[in-house]
Amino acid sequence: MLQCTPERYRRTWVVDEMKEKAYYMVDSAVLPEVFSRVVEAKRLLSQGIAGSTAEAVRRVGLSRSAFYKYKDSVSLYHDTKSQRIITIHAILQDRPGVLMSFIGAFSAEGANILTINQNIPVSGMAVVYVSAQIESMDFESTALLERLLSLEGVDRIEPISGE
Repeated sequence: MLQCTPERYRRTWVVDEMKEKAYYMVDSAVLPEVFSRVVEAKRLLSQGIAGSTAEAVRRVGLSRSAFYKYKDSVSLYHDTKSQRIITIHAILQDRPGVLMSFIGAFSAEGANILTINQNIPVSGMAVVYVSAQIESMDFESTALLERLLSLEGVDRIEPISGE
């Protein structure tokens, strides 16, 4: 008969804690259907189609316990891994229309603005931070930066994260 000593438990626990998380890209056709139903329920909730978790799981034919078991571990690859996001720090002149043309340039290039933060202007200049999703753009982010810098009233541009 094999006995497990507290020391053995401690060693096992340390080994388990050292394991790294692993992510896999798997064709949804080989996964159990519960995963695709969880993703669909999450979509219904995020888009406001379902007003509650109970309604979302009922619509997709899933139990609430299965939803809660997998909701934090299952998502579409596109939703979490492939987003191209850039955050830009800009110094803009404090004049009417400068911020509007700056923001409009993002839209014109196919970028989707996620956040905008503008500080109160000091000495005629405003510090602006913009984070934008650029995955639908047909070109590199440097072209967007060049266009932004060429706008009237844009004093300085600096990418602080992203591509």
